[in-house]
Amino acid sequence: MNEYTVLLLWVLVVGTAFAVAWRKGWWLRLANYIQGTQEELKKCSWPTLDELQGSTVVVMVSVLLLGVFTVIVDLILTILVRWMIWV
Repeated sequence: MNEYTVLLLWVLVVGTAFAVAWRKGWWLRLANYIQGTQEELKKCSWPTLDELQGSTVVVMVSVLLLGVFTVIVDLILTILVRWMIWV
């Protein structure tokens, strides 16, 4: 098979898929979905840059604190398990 045969085969496959989707109304449903999504996103209130930066700092500090807590609890449990094994 040469390049043009493969290209023609792909054009036929994509064209057939497009025709089936068009015939079954999938393109119209997809277009309606995208339009509805755009309308809903216009209704959203997006944060300002300052609010976004503040929220980012809060999330980063929370993740750091949770990580430190997890490490401390893990160390304590490791020490307890090792002590229990030695006893």
